[in-house]
Amino acid sequence: MGAIWGGSFLFTRLAVPEWGPIWLIEVRFLITTLALLPLILKSDLGYQVRRYWRPLLIVGCLNYALPFALLAFASLSLSAGFTAILNATTPLFGLWISAIWLQEILSCPRILGFIIGFLGVWIVVGWQEIPLTLTVGMAIAAGLLSALLYAIAAPYITQRLAGASNLLLTAGSQLGAAAVLIPALPFTVPSQVPSLKALGLVLALALLSSVIAQILYFQLIREIGISKTLTVAYLVPIFAIFWEAIFLRETVTLSMIVGGGLVLFGTAIANDLFTPKQSSTRP
Repeated sequence: MGAIWGGSFLFTRLAVPEWGPIWLIEVRFLITTLALLPLILKSDLGYQVRRYWRPLLIVGCLNYALPFALLAFASLSLSAGFTAILNATTPLFGLWISAIWLQEILSCPRILGFIIGFLGVWIVVGWQEIPLTLTVGMAIAAGLLSALLYAIAAPYITQRLAGASNLLLTAGSQLGAAAVLIPALPFTVPSQVPSLKALGLVLALALLSSVIAQILYFQLIREIGISKTLTVAYLVPIFAIFWEAIFLRETVTLSMIVGGGLVLFGTAIANDLFTPKQSSTRP
């Protein structure tokens, strides 16, 4: 999942100038749904569709349509690695969402981890060589807002879609996301017909980052829980920077190393990765 989602930031950055954020994400969702259609038709999911269509539409908006479009918008101005580091704050937002929504107790280490993580974000943003213009500021805000939306969607999925199959979650929510974006399509038409390269990139986004990775994502939420699943964000920026450095020959800046490291370190603390586990054996 980390390698695939890290690659999605590279694919998005390369494809979004031709497609535009809204059309790129809409075409991605439609291809994903078409790819899963044969499996849906073979599965007896009619009852689940009737039962869960409203939550699927909400998840499509919160976990797909809005955050994907925001990340695509951010990719117009930011590097893939930079955008991925901003997105890596998802578990930090998830910490507070869990505290407010699920009434989880915030320990001192968790609060410390949150502070360290956002110190890392400040370093990534403040130490960049690119000028902090209004456009760049909006891109950074879009990246952070997408992380917040992911964190909001995770507990909603657990509470409202616990009985839905992984296939329905993946296909149904992305079809719902495609429906949410339709009203924006006439106002965001690409200025030119996208090239074959751009089409290949959106195919990679749909088949790898959506179909395969999302099935894994929902399965992990069920098997290991929300907090542990969201820690995939530790790996995503590492892979995003790695792919970008290899394929685009991008320079890895000191701020990305220091700030990104603090984001991941703070997130690890906030999710109790350094908290000793109590032994379940008895003396």
